[in-house]
Amino acid sequence: MHAKSWTLVDVGRDVFVDSLCVGPTDVGGTATRYQVKKSTLRGGLRDGVDAVEIDNGRLRFVVLPTRGMGIWKAWCGDLEIGWRSPVQGPVHPKFVPLAEPTGLGWLAGFDELLCRCGLESNGGPVYDEQGRLQYALHGRIANTTAHRVELSIDGDSGEIALKGVIDEARLYHQKLQLASTVRTRVGESVLRISDEVVNLSAEEAQLELLYHINFGQPLLDAGSKVVLPAARVIPQTPRAADGISAWDTYEREQRGFAEQVYLFELLADAAGETQTLLRNAHGNYGVSLHFTTKTLPCFTIWKSTQAASDGYVTGLEPGINYPNLRPFESEQGRVARLAPGEKRVFELRLEVHVDAEAVAVAETKINQILQGREPKVHDLPTLPWAPA
Repeated sequence: MHAKSWTLVDVGRDVFVDSLCVGPTDVGGTATRYQVKKSTLRGGLRDGVDAVEIDNGRLRFVVLPTRGMGIWKAWCGDLEIGWRSPVQGPVHPKFVPLAEPTGLGWLAGFDELLCRCGLESNGGPVYDEQGRLQYALHGRIANTTAHRVELSIDGDSGEIALKGVIDEARLYHQKLQLASTVRTRVGESVLRISDEVVNLSAEEAQLELLYHINFGQPLLDAGSKVVLPAARVIPQTPRAADGISAWDTYEREQRGFAEQVYLFELLADAAGETQTLLRNAHGNYGVSLHFTTKTLPCFTIWKSTQAASDGYVTGLEPGINYPNLRPFESEQGRVARLAPGEKRVFELRLEVHVDAEAVAVAETKINQILQGREPKVHDLPTLPWAPA
């Protein structure tokens, strides 16, 4: 058996690998044409960010242990998957003012393809009765650094796995741990995420979790379309209601465009598996997300098609709740409660399509889930999905 592992970070044992580059000759086996590089970025807002670049010979992507095991960008051949944020990142959490009075400091570090929102909260800023910030935008996990990171490669199967462990814990507060593993296989255009959240406390904990997965040009363009097995579509706000007739399509860049957010109930197959697709206007590029509605029952689309210099982007966001204010989500019973020691596991798969045939196959699979059913489309924000 040809398999090997490396500990890149282990704070408990005072282990830190500043740089590493490994490939087939370091592992052995039949798998070839892959490479994994670990580096510590220097200069600007990225100073001190640990980045692990995984290239499986077809798909290349960068994981950021410093930023909650988020995925910065991905490339499949010449196709770049991600978006161009006005923030030049990846940004080290030390430069992100999460506690600033507006509650919007999270945006100063936001430029990833995939980041998590949570774990304690993941909606907009919430203030207490005295006007003090209680929950900042999208929570803390995306700006929390992994204290243990391990790389493993199987030279026979071609599987590459990177695992990071992150604690979102404070004295007299919740103590949650996220163990995230990103996997891919040599030669495929797929990456898989397996997240385990455990309550480390002797007290009950509460959990919100949403995967903020973001796409810009060239995948997103005028005429791009999102294809969903939607059972129900709800605008989150009156602004979103203005565009409800075109919830599944995208316009060209519009200077001053105000964001629109749509909430969904998705259909799934008999096993609870579902699939969503974003494809470009020509239908020759696309990205699918695969997950189960049993563990990620809520789905959100965020449209922010403003000028490219301001961040022309859309987000496809599976979650255990919707990104409403936390008190509202709690009232609707969508804030999970974890008993002491309880674990929750979440699986997500991202698949890149680089030709019209692959995009058409993905659309066919979604239509098979739909079986000709039309979604219920709400004209206005509606309880219990959004504040009416």
